Amino acid sequence: MVADIHIGNNLYGALAYNQEKVDAGLGKILETNRVFVPADGQFSVGNCMRDFERAMPPQVTTTRGIIHISLNPHPEDKINDDQLADIGREYMEKLGFGGQPWMIFKHEDIDRQHLHIVSTRVRNDGTLISDKKNYEKSRQITDDLEKKYSLHPKDRKQGEAWQLSPVDASRSDLKKQAANAIKPLTTMYRFQSLGEYRALLSLYNIGVEKVEGSNPGNKYVGLVYSALDADGNRVGKPLKSSLFGKDYGIEALEQMMKKSGEEIKSKGIVADTRAIVSVSMTKARTGSEFRADLQKKGIDMILRYGNGGRLFGVTFIDHNSRTVLNGSALGKEFSANALGARFADFAQPQECRENLQSVLYVPAKEALRPAVQHEQEDKQPATVKGHGGDDSPVGSLLSVLTPEPDQHDDNQPAPTRKKKKKRRYGRQV
Repeated sequence: MVADIHIGNNLYGALAYNQEKVDAGLGKILETNRVFVPADGQFSVGNCMRDFERAMPPQVTTTRGIIHISLNPHPEDKINDDQLADIGREYMEKLGFGGQPWMIFKHEDIDRQHLHIVSTRVRNDGTLISDKKNYEKSRQITDDLEKKYSLHPKDRKQGEAWQLSPVDASRSDLKKQAANAIKPLTTMYRFQSLGEYRALLSLYNIGVEKVEGSNPGNKYVGLVYSALDADGNRVGKPLKSSLFGKDYGIEALEQMMKKSGEEIKSKGIVADTRAIVSVSMTKARTGSEFRADLQKKGIDMILRYGNGGRLFGVTFIDHNSRTVLNGSALGKEFSANALGARFADFAQPQECRENLQSVLYVPAKEALRPAVQHEQEDKQPATVKGHGGDDSPVGSLLSVLTPEPDQHDDNQPAPTRKKKKKRRYGRQV
């Protein structure tokens, strides 16, 4: 059983994400602690928030007061709802949250059942439950639970990130599909540039661009997400980041990238990933063998080709440490130029298109720049400039950033309004 722990400050978003699964018939609430259970069993995000807030002194302010945990048993484990509730409760008690308000949700939206647990780190007296060595404690707890309930041991590919579904642009629920991938990926992974973020999303057929322009009297900058086809081309209607909440806009993303860089450096993550990649590369005779061996070890590799067919970039996505790293960050021998020279099948885009997965083709404007310049610029967020009236793909992206009246932040409860349509919540931690 694998546990993923995420700490933040968005109680509303965590509860709304889980309640959305329940409302869609893709989940249920198994158990609560210090949260009122309505007689009809119909929970509301607002009422649950009030119960959580009653347990937190109003004078306490913290940006890390909410904990959101997913517990992922092995797909072959057969566990009924009562046992899942027991597992969730015992996990929280052993982690030190037995006296806190919490809610245990069971999700059934992928090919295996798993739990999401939302709680608060703020005690009644205003002190915080420590998060030091959380992962070490969590691993010991899950080891004990595996033995007690005769569960399968941990599998490195068992985490929820491996089970996310790629976006299918032919379906009508494009926004929902995109949100179900963007939200967990953005919060679970570390990346230091928009290029690395783009490579991560491309695994799930999602593209992202930074766009800026101007309307009369107003300048704007933002992010636009899109569905991608098999060749990495944008298809369907672009989706501006505000549809998913401010945590997925450019400002929040830039702060996240800065924090990720600090964590990657302090934890020595680059050296660990480099060691794994180096071993795989040394024994591989072809690029295909190199990729296959990396995937067995929980690492995906994204190759970036321009329209001219030149390999100009490579990105490694380490699912073990949840980190995205450009090849040049690991060392010169892992850069696009070095890999293209070493493996003939990497230097041939048509063969890569037919035989390799995770090949990302970039727009012609990017492809015209030198490969060396790409490696350097990948460390900075990419910017696409244009005008709202342009008929080009860039123009269509810019057009969705035109300010609209009466927008509100998806991460906070909106003021009560009389509308015929039911309001939908969405934010994943």
